Amino acid sequence: MTDTLLTVRDFSVVYDVDPPVAAVKNVTLEIGRGEIVGLAGESGCGKTTLAYGVQRLLKPPAVITSGSVTFHDASGEDVDVNALDVEQMRRFRWDRISMVFQGAMNALNPVATIGAQLDDVFRVHRPAMSRAERRDAVVELLEIVKVGGQRRRSYPHELSGGMRQRVMIAMALALRPQLMVMDEPTTALDVLVQREILSQISQLRREFGFSVVFITHDLPLLLEISDRIAIMRAGEIVELATAEQIWTDPQHEYTRTLLSSFPRLTGERGMVRR
Repeated sequence: MTDTLLTVRDFSVVYDVDPPVAAVKNVTLEIGRGEIVGLAGESGCGKTTLAYGVQRLLKPPAVITSGSVTFHDASGEDVDVNALDVEQMRRFRWDRISMVFQGAMNALNPVATIGAQLDDVFRVHRPAMSRAERRDAVVELLEIVKVGGQRRRSYPHELSGGMRQRVMIAMALALRPQLMVMDEPTTALDVLVQREILSQISQLRREFGFSVVFITHDLPLLLEISDRIAIMRAGEIVELATAEQIWTDPQHEYTRTLLSSFPRLTGERGMVRR
């Protein structure tokens, strides 16, 4: 069995407007089993479009114009994601690949309890489970992400931003996917809560063995948690290397520019030029 979980080859996405906009250009990327791959770049460079495209979540006017996406299942089966029909794709998502969407912590239904929303995942994707089994699974999930099973009766507005984000991670983790895509999962959280969330993601990855694609414009954050980092600019991956190599020996000028754009805590202070 290959150690590669997902293979993306020559993948391109165009927004069919006037004039057309090439959002993702011939991207090739492999995700290994159990690794965290960071995807970094400035806003608008195509990070989220790539993640949505790989999971066929794009809506018009976005069009996939070329490329292949192959999922190498733990069972040994190779799945051509682009060839799945609507029903097959519905079963594939969340079961094998799940996603924590950008701003997801504000996407919970405000009039449904946390437990009810997690229960829906099992009710739809695991119809053979009894009500008691679903309840136990919801409690287990909330305990795993350190929200606490007693919170299943809470409504979203009764939870802090960090706890809501943990609930979204629990939802993505519910069916034990092999790959979790996280799009800016710590946006709008304070630094301490960010640290807790990142620590928990790393712990859950070690415990359950899933792979992670972590999307952010925050390169220093990726340097801390990623095994490898892909630097994206204007729809293309311009550099792909280990986190250590990106930090100590970046090869592309854009990567060096990104690194230099973040202030250092040590060294001489400089004047701000106006």
